[in-house]
Amino acid sequence: MEAGIEAANVEQARAWDGEEGEHWVEFDDHYTAAVSRHDAWLQDADGIGANELILDIGCGCGASTRQAARRASSGSALGVDLSSQMIERARQLAVAEGLTNVSFEQADAQTHRFDPAGFDVAISRFGAMFFADPVAAFANVASALRPDGRVALLAWRELADNEWLVALRTALGAGRALPEPPAGAPGPFGLADPKQVEEILTSAGFGAVECSVVDEPIRLGDDVEDSERFLGGLGLVRGLLDGLDEATAAGALDRLRATIAAHDTGDGVWFGSSAWLITARRG
Repeated sequence: MEAGIEAANVEQARAWDGEEGEHWVEFDDHYTAAVSRHDAWLQDADGIGANELILDIGCGCGASTRQAARRASSGSALGVDLSSQMIERARQLAVAEGLTNVSFEQADAQTHRFDPAGFDVAISRFGAMFFADPVAAFANVASALRPDGRVALLAWRELADNEWLVALRTALGAGRALPEPPAGAPGPFGLADPKQVEEILTSAGFGAVECSVVDEPIRLGDDVEDSERFLGGLGLVRGLLDGLDEATAAGALDRLRATIAAHDTGDGVWFGSSAWLITARRG
């Protein structure tokens, strides 16, 4: 991590500024394509205007930030993320695309000292589920928004609602009883419980909280081989394979390949997914 960054969740910071961040940079195109069908939902909800100032939380390699900057053509967009690798990639892509109203900073949105009331809109495309203290984090985001400023977030619903995660866990489970990540803990299901989300955002100073279901498929690759290459370095896959002996791991990977093949449409490998579209306004 860059010297001086304040990270409230050291474990998450270490992961995203390490192997996870490296994988996201290498497979940036895959990650962007995976959730491409979710973009329209977020853009419809955030209502970004041409003159507005945008904060993108957990921006990754900056695809959603750059999209916001194009729409805020007379405004600007700032993307923040824990990963120095992804922030550098985001900067490079913004320069390559000729965008001059977008910037990126390695920062933990829970603790970063944003300019008070410096933004009109805060957005996040699957990047706001990892806070160690979500109330403190969203209170910090609220302080960065002007009065009546708004947030629009995408976050995964629970494990059972996401075919892609269930399928990966089933293929690689190797007969084990796998623990289910709890809703509300820092991670992919950190905002999976809508009642808890409303409590968090209300406690953080937001009102008019709404959670709407977004069911869209995600694309994990062009074909079986491409998807295997992408998934092989995914933290979830590496974690499920960890500790298996060679023969058991080989069998699990064979099952994974068969699962991928069953979802190869000839126009990409697609799995079902389900997310929450969360909107609110600063009180």
